[in-house]
Amino acid sequence: MPSGPFPILFFAPPDLQDAIFVTGLFKRLHDEIDNASFTLVTGPRAAELFREAPKREATVIDEGPGLGRSLELWGRLRHRRWGLILDPVGRKLSGNLPARRRVRASDLEPGTGHKVVQAARLLKLEDEPPAPFVFLSADTRRRADEILGEGGPLLALAPGAAWVGRTWPVERYARLAARLLDEPPLEGGRLLIVGQPEDRKAAETLRRTIPRERWIDLTTERDILVVQACLERVRLFVGGAGPFTQLAALAGAPTLALFGPDDETLVGPWGPRARVIRGPRSAEAIRALDPHLDQPVCHMLDLPVETVLDAARQRLKDTAGDMKRRQHG
Repeated sequence: MPSGPFPILFFAPPDLQDAIFVTGLFKRLHDEIDNASFTLVTGPRAAELFREAPKREATVIDEGPGLGRSLELWGRLRHRRWGLILDPVGRKLSGNLPARRRVRASDLEPGTGHKVVQAARLLKLEDEPPAPFVFLSADTRRRADEILGEGGPLLALAPGAAWVGRTWPVERYARLAARLLDEPPLEGGRLLIVGQPEDRKAAETLRRTIPRERWIDLTTERDILVVQACLERVRLFVGGAGPFTQLAALAGAPTLALFGPDDETLVGPWGPRARVIRGPRSAEAIRALDPHLDQPVCHMLDLPVETVLDAARQRLKDTAGDMKRRQHG
């Protein structure tokens, strides 16, 4: 390999959750190619995941589909001969740029399995898929420490969802929090509310159930890396199928993911301390009733609080030793 910079053009999915699934590929290339220089092409929210990554030379924001936008991107990227183009998205654009080597999802046979494994196939790493990874700076971690301050253990909840079908009722989250924060090992602890700004209404419901000095609301925190750094200090995280659950698992937090219409074998949280719980119906059974997942019906009502409470207690018990070693290591 030449001694000069080795330019890599990395197409990350614009969707935040899908982008999390490919961050492990970025980390693997970063670690194994000393002279790598990365240019990211992704959406504005997903771009935040890579903001503090070393060797990132530039980020090009992909504003979405459309011939005009594709031509604009092509015009910005065509003047360089890339050492490698890695495209988990399978954009047509990535096949029309000069490169010594290119690997595109659209050039491979359709794969099965978890999206992390599917992404790993691009580099023939499916037998040992790189786990999602986000680079965090010392400044970002200091900012998280300032937000969290000192206090009891943290229970993090992410009650929001982009669609009502994926939403576990916020009143159930509130009952869960009240119970868990009233018993060991979270007794006397604090509630960390995680989500998007549009989840403020759900966050307000949770805040009303806990004394003011015992909750921290991160739904207005727009820096996803700060949120990630906060999740590294969480004793237990509970949330639905979505990006914050993926980030909690990535952070190494004991994670309980509440699933309904989504298939956990495809998009379940990836991490050794993450577990999925669902009601009595499989994703296939739910999709049989709602094939396009677009009906205004909550598919999570058959998951009772007591079931989630029992699973949360088990997660706390199973990870007690891990968390002690983590605190002292």
